[in-house]
Amino acid sequence: MTIDTTIRAAAMLAALAAAPAAAPQVTRTDLQRHDLGIAGRETVQARIDFPPGALAPPHMHPGEEIIYILAGPLEYQVAGGTWRRYDTGEVLFIPAGTVHAARNTGMAPSAELATYVVEKGKPLVVLVP
Repeated sequence: MTIDTTIRAAAMLAALAAAPAAAPQVTRTDLQRHDLGIAGRETVQARIDFPPGALAPPHMHPGEEIIYILAGPLEYQVAGGTWRRYDTGEVLFIPAGTVHAARNTGMAPSAELATYVVEKGKPLVVLVP
C-alpha cells in the first residue's frame, strides 16, 4: 500500500466516523380501520413504536386522537405547550387539528396505542413545518 493510498483510506475513515448517525425512526403499524355510523368519518387504530431517541415531529390529524401508553415513558408537547411525560398505562386525548409532537427520551423502546376518529379520505398525519 502506498503512502497516498494510506492517506486516502485514513481520510475516508475519518469522514465516515464524523458523519452523523441516522436518527431513530418512529414506526406506525395500522391494526384496524372501519367506517363509522357518522357520514364521512372512520376510525383507525395503530401501534406507534418509538426506539430510544426517536421523535415524532410536530404534526396534526384530521380528527381526534386517543392515546394509551403501552410502554413508556413517552413525552408529548401539545399545542406548543411544555413537554409532559406519560408512563405505561396513562392516556391522553389530542383534539382534531391540534399540533403535537412526541418523543422517547429513555434508554428503552416505548410504544403507544393510538385510536383516531378522522375524516375519511384525508391523510391520517399532516406534518407541520
